[in-house]
Amino acid sequence: MKTRTLGPGAADVGVVGYGAWPLSDSSPRPAEAEAIRVLHAALDGGVTLIDTADAYCFHEGEVGHNERLVAKALASWVGPREHVIVATKGGFVRPDGQWVENARPEHLRRACDRSLAALGVERIDLYQLHGPDPQVPFDESVGMLADLQRAGKIHWLGLSNVSVEQIRAARAQVEVVSVQNRLNPFFPEAVRDGVVGYCDAEGLGFLAFSPLGGGRLNLKLPEVPVLAPIARRHGVSPHAVVLAWVLAQGPSVIVIPAARKLAHVADSQASAGVLLDDEELATIDQAEFSIA
Repeated sequence: MKTRTLGPGAADVGVVGYGAWPLSDSSPRPAEAEAIRVLHAALDGGVTLIDTADAYCFHEGEVGHNERLVAKALASWVGPREHVIVATKGGFVRPDGQWVENARPEHLRRACDRSLAALGVERIDLYQLHGPDPQVPFDESVGMLADLQRAGKIHWLGLSNVSVEQIRAARAQVEVVSVQNRLNPFFPEAVRDGVVGYCDAEGLGFLAFSPLGGGRLNLKLPEVPVLAPIARRHGVSPHAVVLAWVLAQGPSVIVIPAARKLAHVADSQASAGVLLDDEELATIDQAEFSIA
């Protein structure tokens, strides 16, 4: 699989990573054995970046479910574990299944320690602030990540759900390796708002989450008329075409599509070999991707 750098001083990873969240935070949740088969298929197909989070679970009582699942899959995988980067996140809590920001420094410290235990590691490869907390000064949240890195608990630092201004503010305190924001044809704000361009210019990795739209929008892609002929030309699915479009938005972009089924894992990985020409990219740019 083609690779791109995760960020300054960081490792190169496959351009198609894997977002593990639906193995823990979608209903019905797949059985553990099937979830591990899916993770193994992703790794066998060349994935070297797995994205998880402590909050990928159904409720606060099972925080770390997804991280523990990833750890089990890696422990039983026969491939070269040393080449796999596991990225996790802290900054949300799940009371009664809700998503609530909590990026207070004391929470991030506890969350990082829990993630270390859940993943069964002494140092997290990439630890990301899951999102700014409007109730907490941003520099305090980032400052705690810097403290955790100095303590040896984190190798590289990343940010998620942030603006260019917030990235700049964080980099004034600590070295940021990567940014994880949503990017797909339904929601191209990361391009329009300049985050992807900033990451390209500064050499930061841009991890595109929900690159197929997420949820029901994934199912709408075959209905977008312009995708089918492009997919036929390349011998792939419309979903793989969209992933190739996301990858084409900048040299910093790495996609982290989720998958619950083996076939979907293989389909996502096929996008790594798709190179869209300028006309195809323009056709997709000009198409309507309705969220209605």
